[in-house]
Amino acid sequence: MKTRAPESLEILLQSKKPRVAILRSRFNEEVTGGLLTGAKRYLSDREIPFSDSTQLFFAPGAYEIPLLAQSIAKTGKFDVVVCLGCVIKGDTAHFEFISLGATIGMTQATLSTGVPITFGILTTYDSEQARKRSAEDPHNKGIEAAAAGVEAWAELQRIRSL
Repeated sequence: MKTRAPESLEILLQSKKPRVAILRSRFNEEVTGGLLTGAKRYLSDREIPFSDSTQLFFAPGAYEIPLLAQSIAKTGKFDVVVCLGCVIKGDTAHFEFISLGATIGMTQATLSTGVPITFGILTTYDSEQARKRSAEDPHNKGIEAAAAGVEAWAELQRIRSL
């Protein structure tokens, strides 16, 4: 079930825009490219500035995302770090280790920095599931990752202003 962005977000975005970085895994490029398209569309639809040359970063794979995301957040130049990647189950336990490592690492990174670092890493059982979740349609998980980051940023703005 989709949720609607709170009205307070729309009001805040009229006066202030978050500085958003996107960190994209190079592994499974077709899928992560689709996620990137979705995330950028979300930002564009809300007139949130984004430049590939200064706000787009790359990780070799999903496992490296937490360290790089934490490093981006620690620069103090970004209010949100949107992380995009894809891990597809194979014949070995590698899938479980990479997925768990990325999950725990990203949780630690966002808690240690206080910056919303969103989990836009697909963890699917096959390539078809990954393609569906990165397609250019409203169900694109890149859109959801960007939305989660911007909404968390807006709520943090509200909390910090109390």
